[in-house]
Amino acid sequence: MDPETDVCIVGGGPAGMMLGLLLARQGVDVTVLEKHADFLRDFRGDTVHPSTLDVLDQLGLAEAAAEVPHRDVAELRTTFADGTYRVADFSRLHAAHGYIRFMPQSDFLAVLAGAAVKLPGFRLLRSHEAVGLLERNGVIRGVRVEGPDGIMDVTAKLSVAADGRNSVLRRRAGLQPREFGAPMDVLWFRLSRRAGAAEGLDMHFGPGRVLLAIDRGEYWQVAYVIPKGGDERVRAAGIEVLRESVADLVPSLANAVAEVRDFGDVSTLTVRLDRLRRWSVPGLLFIGDAAHAMSPIGGVGINLAIQDAVCAARILAGPLHLGTPDSRTLALIHRRRWFPTAGTQLLQRTAQRFLVLPMLGSTEPVNAPRMLRLLGRLPMLQVLPARIIGIGLRPERLGPGRRGFGRPWRRHLTRTG
Repeated sequence: MDPETDVCIVGGGPAGMMLGLLLARQGVDVTVLEKHADFLRDFRGDTVHPSTLDVLDQLGLAEAAAEVPHRDVAELRTTFADGTYRVADFSRLHAAHGYIRFMPQSDFLAVLAGAAVKLPGFRLLRSHEAVGLLERNGVIRGVRVEGPDGIMDVTAKLSVAADGRNSVLRRRAGLQPREFGAPMDVLWFRLSRRAGAAEGLDMHFGPGRVLLAIDRGEYWQVAYVIPKGGDERVRAAGIEVLRESVADLVPSLANAVAEVRDFGDVSTLTVRLDRLRRWSVPGLLFIGDAAHAMSPIGGVGINLAIQDAVCAARILAGPLHLGTPDSRTLALIHRRRWFPTAGTQLLQRTAQRFLVLPMLGSTEPVNAPRMLRLLGRLPMLQVLPARIIGIGLRPERLGPGRRGFGRPWRRHLTRTG
């Protein structure tokens, strides 16, 4: 028999798993569909920001998350031809967590899934891929799924697309995101980190090159920024050219670049920056990357996805207990999350235009822009980028109500009747 559920969430990433956990805690019957057999991926961001750590605290998951191998980083530095400047100091935040935590996303998702599967109304179906939508009278009534036992239909009061920037449900619904473009793509690889090396996030700018070294304790997670569509050119030039470029830009990594044996050790992230004009159609809601693909600048994509999920769970819990959320309820989520999404993307577009693009196009050594030099000289100002990156423009909380939720949905129902 085909299953029925209150909410069918497609995608077991940060947005989908967090929303499933939060709704199940409120007694909502939830089914999460994850097309893979596990949470491991070639590339998944692994930043957990202070506002997300606050949510884990509220959920009682801080201890479980702390047991996962991780690295807490309190500052972001940038290095130009004229020196190194600290531009973000997370320890200055008035927050419980004055740092960004780096941990494998597979472990982060396992913490959420471990808590969710203990709840009676939660089901996680791995190796189940959404292939279509069930529609009746202009309303989405569920999802068509291909699993190990063939095709089945999961009927639901509400379906949620949390299936990433290449969302299948978005295509099936006929929605096209607004594209803002990005001047770069990113190559990812690991290099050993020597004892006594500088700690934290270290970004290096050189002629035609940008490199971010992420302190992961025993190794650096390296993001090597290349011009948009330049992946084939880099691979055609050969691995030795890439090694030499890294060693020339960051001499302290010269002894480690041989660890990148070939391009099998290098993953490519195609950067996109877009968002939907509307995040819902009747019976179907979009959150996370399915609603807005973020640039890797600031590493804020996961944080925004988690905030989407917290907002959606807070607004949807009551209407789901009363029946099927109407279009106005779904639109309320979009309206609340539009400002932090659009505002963050505006900041990323500005950084792309005035920082990344000129650096990638330069042929001579480049000095730090005046604003970054000012941040480096005035430590008190370093809390501003730290707050934008670590907390966000509109952080969401579970709320003070029963089981950690407030009741904004009741006010909404009163207004709309």
